[in-house]
Amino acid sequence: MISSAQELHSEPNALASHYRRFRVSERLLLTGHSHQAWPDRAFEGQQQAWLDAAEHVDDKWERAFERADRVRDGYRRLLDDPSGLYSLSESTHDLLVRFLSALPWRDRDRIVTTDQEFYSLRRQLARLEEEGIEVVRVAAEPAESVGERLAAAVTDRTAVACLSTVFFSSARIAGDLTPLAEACRRHGAELLLDVYHQLNVVPLSLRERGLEDAFVVCAGYKYLQLGEGNAILRFPPDCELRPVATGWFAEFGELTAEKVPGRVLYNAGQDRFAGATYDPTAHYRAAEVFGFFAEQGLDAELLRQVSQHQIDLLRRCFDALELAPETIDRDREVPLESLGGFLTLTTPHADETCRRLKEHGMLTDFRGDILRLGPAPYLSDDQLERAVTLLGRVVREIA
Repeated sequence: MISSAQELHSEPNALASHYRRFRVSERLLLTGHSHQAWPDRAFEGQQQAWLDAAEHVDDKWERAFERADRVRDGYRRLLDDPSGLYSLSESTHDLLVRFLSALPWRDRDRIVTTDQEFYSLRRQLARLEEEGIEVVRVAAEPAESVGERLAAAVTDRTAVACLSTVFFSSARIAGDLTPLAEACRRHGAELLLDVYHQLNVVPLSLRERGLEDAFVVCAGYKYLQLGEGNAILRFPPDCELRPVATGWFAEFGELTAEKVPGRVLYNAGQDRFAGATYDPTAHYRAAEVFGFFAEQGLDAELLRQVSQHQIDLLRRCFDALELAPETIDRDREVPLESLGGFLTLTTPHADETCRRLKEHGMLTDFRGDILRLGPAPYLSDDQLERAVTLLGRVVREIA
């Protein structure tokens, strides 16, 4: 059990021993914003999925569904959301497609979003635009007022407003979304939030923020440490949308119900946006990880405290390098509390810098001219300091 954030700053990091298979103490894994290491407990879940299949064959599904419910409960706790319903799938894109297919396009042919959405949403909306759907993109920056700009763009023709609560390219946290939520209610539009870069690094309470009627997508590849295959679509309990893209799992609760000629039935519970038969291994893994986090006391508040300390340390160490700003720089106008779980650095050599760092055993990533440094709770301060020292050396070599 972790009793204080200080245990995660020191060397050795108090969590590192639980991540031996990912060798987090031997490598500089600054991929925390993209692919965090999985705790060793996840391997136990992976094995149990195989063993259950071998022992119980088709009867494994009762055990698999129990893991799926534990995954739902894990997300529900993180979102402070006792009333929401949760459909599961292998990726957020699968769920986005099902959600978008349920919207009333005959009556509402307009989508409002930002110019900094992640690729899966950005690409899908661009393709819908080719088919005649109007897509209105408002500037994500300044992030603190993005909710107001989106609200002003919502009209009676708007089917949905979509945005990330933390922007993947800048780490900026979207500000107050109350104006947007109110505009969506006023005009009868849906609100879809992508919390992929927020959950488990920046606390979020749907209840406290009055967003209980919002749709929410997320997955476990990043800060949750669940790995692939653990995406969710959270939807309000009174939702009656009927996705066109629908699998037979969405009919689970209605398999024995009397059929209505010419009308497809939907489960009244969690599976309204479900697909079909899937590999349950990911849910076994995720259930163990959620359990591990609970046992270690790694709640959202502690993880936020750790993250803010790490981002601040990276910023201070970077500034101390005094590198030429034309070679690499950061935005010094953004306050620490306005950032999510990673630090962005602007450099015209982002791809080469990333490649050379990898050659020296430091893993990170880049998007265009943005180099992203993503710490994680299993990294010590000493590792982060060494990482920035290595970065400085590589940047000077390139320059």
